[in-house]
Amino acid sequence: MTVTESAPGGHASADEYALHEGILRRQSARESAARTYARTLPIVPVRARGLTIEGADGRRYLDCLSGAGTLALGHNHPVVLAAVRRVLESGAPLHALDLATPVKDAFVTELFATLPPGLAARARVQFCGPAGTDAVEAALKLVRAATGRSTVMAFTGAYHGMTAGASAASGHAEDVRVARLPYPQEYRCPFGVGGARGAELAARWTESVLDDPKSGVPEPAGMILEPVQGEGGVHPAPDAWLRRMRRITAERSIPLIADEIQTGVGRTGAFWAVDHSGVTPDVMVLSKAIGGSLPLAVVVYRDDLDVWEPGAHAGTFRGNQLAMAAGTATLAHVRENRLAERAATLGARMLAQLGRLAEEHTCVGEVRGRGLMLGVELVDPETEPGHDDSGIAADGPGTAAEDQGVTLMWGNSPKPRPAAPALAAAVQRECLRRGLIVELGGRHASVVRLLPPLTITDEQAAAVLDRRADAVDAVARDHAGGAVARDHAGGIARP
Repeated sequence: MTVTESAPGGHASADEYALHEGILRRQSARESAARTYARTLPIVPVRARGLTIEGADGRRYLDCLSGAGTLALGHNHPVVLAAVRRVLESGAPLHALDLATPVKDAFVTELFATLPPGLAARARVQFCGPAGTDAVEAALKLVRAATGRSTVMAFTGAYHGMTAGASAASGHAEDVRVARLPYPQEYRCPFGVGGARGAELAARWTESVLDDPKSGVPEPAGMILEPVQGEGGVHPAPDAWLRRMRRITAERSIPLIADEIQTGVGRTGAFWAVDHSGVTPDVMVLSKAIGGSLPLAVVVYRDDLDVWEPGAHAGTFRGNQLAMAAGTATLAHVRENRLAERAATLGARMLAQLGRLAEEHTCVGEVRGRGLMLGVELVDPETEPGHDDSGIAADGPGTAAEDQGVTLMWGNSPKPRPAAPALAAAVQRECLRRGLIVELGGRHASVVRLLPPLTITDEQAAAVLDRRADAVDAVARDHAGGAVARDHAGGIARP
């Protein structure tokens, strides 16, 4: 589809509007209070292709949420549909538990062909329940069984899922078996310095916790990290820091778990985000894009960790044949068409253009990202720089992370202002009005995120950036004109 065809449509017909409103009304009445995306994105998708979604109200949207990063090839890509049809028409079983099938064999073969060589040569794979959080739970269970230890080291700002163990590793639940470590950032460096110096201090903190017998942290079963924190606000880990974590864990015989659920399959400009640093983890947890838009999750790990007894970890829906077929087609298409390299080139271009927002608007604190995983942090423009609500005032703009491809851009202020979640929500609403679907994440949900499919064209990318810029301009004007007022909690809210 062309960008013109993807633009927000005209007025909905009476029938379309009635259908749209009726479905939303019934959803609100029947579904739980825990629903999330439906609250901020009141649309009813009825058709989709590539970057484009058409709603029941007749409007068209450019989808830069991509199923929270699941749709590497966008909606209903022809190679995915063809793979699914082949399985459906072949008469093959759709449910096979963990039995060997030609469909599964093809998926595992293609997956192993993409893995970091140091892992692929001696890897084992465990199919889990169908969600990424299931893979995280399995990985934590695996390293605890293999090492005989119980504590897991995780990082501030992490997101690993919603089940009990994954939520604890994400910092959303109390678990005495999870020790929290600082994750390096530029704009809101936990040590107030940013750059290579901040990453070095974060690494030293980790070493101190591990080596100090009085730290209160027992010898861990493993360390889990995201090479780019996604839900945490799009924070790329500096490559040198990631290599340091690999060295720290290897020297202490601590399995390193890389959570590539959102970063994998070309999203960051390499097939796997750990490829940027040359790090080979002991365990990788994979989901989202590996299923080609269908539910699939796996743990891939070094063979010497394979200490499980038969039945030690299982799941009824671990044999999803349609997801494996769609996943094989997706992995092969990304690899054969060098879409990771395309994501690196286009992502760098989009990041540079988004950086102009930080130059033009004091409400944009920082623009950051890697590949086609991009974020814009909204801040309170009325608070003086340096008064970060974390209580840490930065010493000034640190140097950009020293390693390859990690680009961090400062806005008008060299020091962080408090996060502005209501401004970010206003930008999201203005984007939707312009036919652009984006996600919020990060510090108090103040980061507006872009996760377009790897198949996005240059023309579509330009349309996305134009709509994003228009939305930020509109919110900045409203704020300056008094249409957006500071609320009593220090955030920004519409009256």
